[in-house]
Amino acid sequence: MQPCHFSLIPQVFELFHHDLSDIISTVEFNSTGELLATGDKGGRVVVFQREQESKNQPHRRGEYNVYSTFQSHEPEFDYLKSLEIEEKINKIRWLPQQNAAYFLLSTNDKTVKLWKISERDKRPEGYNLTDEEGRIRDPTTITTLRVPVLRPMDLMVEATPRRIFSNAHTYHINSISVNSDYETYMSTDDLRINLWNLEITNQSFNIVDIKPANLEELTEVITAAEFHPNQCNTFVYSSSKGSIRLCDMRTSALCDNHSKLFEEPEDPSNRSFFSEIISSISDVKFSHSGRYLMTRDYLTVKVWDINMESKPLETYQVHDYLRSKLCSLYENDCIFDKFECVWNGTDSVLMTGSYNNFFRMFDRNTKRDVTLEASRENSKPRAILKPRKVCVGGKRRKDEISVDSLDFSKKILHTAWHPNENIIAVAATNNLYIFQDKVN
Repeated sequence: MQPCHFSLIPQVFELFHHDLSDIISTVEFNSTGELLATGDKGGRVVVFQREQESKNQPHRRGEYNVYSTFQSHEPEFDYLKSLEIEEKINKIRWLPQQNAAYFLLSTNDKTVKLWKISERDKRPEGYNLTDEEGRIRDPTTITTLRVPVLRPMDLMVEATPRRIFSNAHTYHINSISVNSDYETYMSTDDLRINLWNLEITNQSFNIVDIKPANLEELTEVITAAEFHPNQCNTFVYSSSKGSIRLCDMRTSALCDNHSKLFEEPEDPSNRSFFSEIISSISDVKFSHSGRYLMTRDYLTVKVWDINMESKPLETYQVHDYLRSKLCSLYENDCIFDKFECVWNGTDSVLMTGSYNNFFRMFDRNTKRDVTLEASRENSKPRAILKPRKVCVGGKRRKDEISVDSLDFSKKILHTAWHPNENIIAVAATNNLYIFQDKVN
């Protein structure tokens, strides 16, 4: 696949209004790619469903339309600690579909919820003890028995919370991951990882705890964690010091001692005040095959072979031109931005975000890379996205953009890739862009 032939499906979703609470905070396709969920800072979840192919309009197959919108989390207040718990959705993870309904896990800083999304197109009528409005009838007026019947009604999509998993995290939850046994999942905060059974809400098992006895001795925090795609005993977690630890739950109940440690020794010539900050890993993802790990730090994306701990297999520069700008990025706090990364369905292409609404793709086979932009101005329906180039110094060409004119308030932190097709979802502030590989 050439990672630059993406065209825009003729729709850009502007979620809600221009308001801080509308900023998209997570994007996730389900296992078939038929549904796409986004969560935002206001605690809302919006689920999009893919159009079914019609003979009259075969090209509409790729389009996604709003399927369901619901309020997942509300703002809360912890009276014991005098802390406000914001409603922002940190992560969404889909469970595999078992029946006609769909299930997803969503989490804010403290509470994970299991939601059921189901359709209803029939309603019962003809009750004996209540009238059509639901009011209780006078028993003395009931002279005959009626058999209730189901009548057709307009399709209704309902979202109902089936489980609420709370009171298990002292620190902010940064990731959740569903196990391949589909019975358990883990939730991760800055210092601990907890394992839950999807059916049990009142207890969880602590499987990683890196909190020192004295918090002043704390040197690193957990930044992300994920289960292996097909080995239910294996998971990885990344740290703010740039290391990735692979753990095996068969070795012990508490996995504080890792099985493998993936860490790249720092180049002393590149050592600076910002070295530790930019080496912090913001995201870690297993490949679909389970053979590779992808990690994202501030400037690079790295691919690791899980059988080789000493160094990454591949390193891709995302925006190396920012290396000279680290001082100003530190002052405006952008250096602490947490970018996510995703694999395509065949593990051959990687995607991650950058600033100025740019996002990057790297083809592992051809070693080609491309910078694309998610913006209304550059996104005409069915037009191929033009690659963008950033000019570092010297004379700037007509189609290039200077490093100094990049807009650091426009950043793409959250992206998702369809599990089987070249369809990508890119969250740019409160706009969701859906692009697909050009087929005609």
